[in-house]
Amino acid sequence: MWMRGGTSKGGYFLAGDLPADRAARDAFLLGVMGSPDPRQIDGMGGADPLTSKVAVVRRSTRPGVDVDYLFLQVFVDQALVSDAQNCGNILAGVGPFAIERGLVEARDDETPVTIYMENSGQTAVARVATPQRRVSYRGDARIDGVPGGASAIPLSFQESAGSSCGALLPTGNPVDRIDGVAVTCIDNGMPTVVLLAADLGIAGDESRETLDGDEALKRRLESIRLQAGPMMNLGDVTQKTVPKMTLVSAPLAGGALNTRTFIPHRCHASIGVLGAVSVATAALLPGSPAAAVARIPPGRSKRLDIEHPIGRSTVLLETDGGAGVTGAAIVRTARKLFDGTVYGH
Repeated sequence: MWMRGGTSKGGYFLAGDLPADRAARDAFLLGVMGSPDPRQIDGMGGADPLTSKVAVVRRSTRPGVDVDYLFLQVFVDQALVSDAQNCGNILAGVGPFAIERGLVEARDDETPVTIYMENSGQTAVARVATPQRRVSYRGDARIDGVPGGASAIPLSFQESAGSSCGALLPTGNPVDRIDGVAVTCIDNGMPTVVLLAADLGIAGDESRETLDGDEALKRRLESIRLQAGPMMNLGDVTQKTVPKMTLVSAPLAGGALNTRTFIPHRCHASIGVLGAVSVATAALLPGSPAAAVARIPPGRSKRLDIEHPIGRSTVLLETDGGAGVTGAAIVRTARKLFDGTVYGH
């Protein structure tokens, strides 16, 4: 099944329909997407990392969990398939897919689907609209980066801190310095390096195309990223898609802060779901680069609108009254695009 999940798009497969051998599976998926090729002309990929994604779903045997979800990033111009990260956007389609495929029985009006994310070992709950016990994709919920409205799919995350790196702040510090630049290395669902746009010599409001064309900036970011990888317990990240690199600046449109994210070598059209959660959490840390420019609302429950190139993503954080985050949620949408047979080489 091909689906849009959040602001991404990709193929959703039952685990039993893919080769059990990892090398054979990856070769098949590269053929499906048409990689490696910058245009992915010989496959289903859309010549962009955001449209070259895969969800592998199976019925779970874990207590209290409905399905297990493995996210795979199929590289566009390299013969690589990576399971080094989660994808919260593709996650938005897992609940509907599981119901459509009969892995979860639909309930009246709304069906909660508890999802174990194999990439990081964390759990999320998706609430899917199921009027008359059938998935409905129609609705009025809107997310920036997707035209029109769709049915809202609230996603709440459990135990996301340190899911990939072993700790919310894997270096033990809210601020480190790499190549003379102050950074926050954080993992609240997505390993992310947060740094001030101004410290890299940019305003932070540049277009995606402008930043993608700034080779000097990208070289500096990659130098920082490669050093941050071992510091974040991720090892050598040369061939990995994490950590993400997020440049922050003061909000421009009434949000909490403005962002430009590299994933990791191309500027994101928006920001990833779990990346937004990590950045929002970083903004609560006193003395951090994000806190220096963020506008944080009062109260234990906080709504933070994270601005990005095509709008904003809203993160809902529950806190302990200070900088500690006790829960996170975000609203996404999804849509089934087609259901059929896809061919590898």
